Amino acid sequence: NTIEFTGALHATVVEQVHLKNPSRKTLKYKAILVGRDGDDFSLPKGNIVTIAPMGQTCINVEFISRFLRPAEAMLLLISKTVGGIGGATLTFSLKSEVKHIESANILKCKSPCYEL
Repeated sequence: NTIEFTGALHATVVEQVHLKNPSRKTLKYKAILVGRDGDDFSLPKGNIVTIAPMGQTCINVEFISRFLRPAEAMLLLISKTVGGIGGATLTFSLKSEVKHIESANILKCKSPCYEL
């Protein structure tokens, strides 16, 4: 699965990953961001995810673009055993694209074009 982050340069973009637990046991995951641009992505609610039995939850993933080139990383959800029950390891590809650049400031200058 690929999650795409699209926005302006230096903007913060938030995307959600929806997780469901079809079992009758609680699932617990540790989320890790890895890859070339893993530092540009973050998990604002922490890296431990708990999903109640027969329940669902969402993970917010934030991205702040620092460069014009596309950023790439992987979100790994590694199962932690709860009462002898563990889930499968989940992986998501994270990719970004800068669609436009917004100016930070506009400076107006006045000067003569030519002096003798």
